[in-house]
Amino acid sequence: MVLVTSERPYVVFGYGSLIFKPPPHVVSETPGFLKGYVRRFAQKSHDHRGTPENPGRVVTLIHKEDWEAFSGSVNIKQTLCSVEPAKLIYMQDPFPHDDVVWASVAYTIDPLYESEVRDYLDYREKDGYTLEELDVYGLVGGREKVVIHRAFCYVGRNDNPSFIGSEPIDALAERIWHSVGPSGRNKVRLWNVLCLDQHLMAIVLDYLYELVAAVRKLAPESQDSHLYALEM
Repeated sequence: MVLVTSERPYVVFGYGSLIFKPPPHVVSETPGFLKGYVRRFAQKSHDHRGTPENPGRVVTLIHKEDWEAFSGSVNIKQTLCSVEPAKLIYMQDPFPHDDVVWASVAYTIDPLYESEVRDYLDYREKDGYTLEELDVYGLVGGREKVVIHRAFCYVGRNDNPSFIGSEPIDALAERIWHSVGPSGRNKVRLWNVLCLDQHLMAIVLDYLYELVAAVRKLAPESQDSHLYALEM
């Protein structure tokens, strides 16, 4: 085996599936959060939580300013197409103040396996995701501080073919409820994100709460324990 290592630690930031299924050869984990990003179910999933014919929806990170610009351009386009004004509001992000991504973990990889893990993650996150570098924040002595500089993170940029952008909550909920792929039902991924936020933060952000509530309406008779946790 040829060893390929870099001069600095190989740290991968996880905010979704990497938390539920961490990468291999992790030597340490650092809880943290991001500033200036939003986390949204705004990425199509053709290979994990959906199919090419019926893609599901999975979370991605978007720079706050890019998300605002994207939403604005959608609204302008819709206006030019003479869409009813009442429908335009649903194309905007109804949660404009969610600019911190909580409940996340940075994984430091064993340098002996850096090349292997890179290849593994590049394949796993192939459906529209791009590798970026970002700073991870934490609370040190009660103050926000960068705890990891330039961690690697897979992000679905708004110019990639799988990026779907902002959708009406009800339409997004229905898509998640019905979609299924090789990795399982799309709604299970939503439940996982919900449980993650409840476990690591003890709170649920408005966006996630509203999305879960919309899915709940599709099956009010469901006995799903994750959904009922919201009502406790």
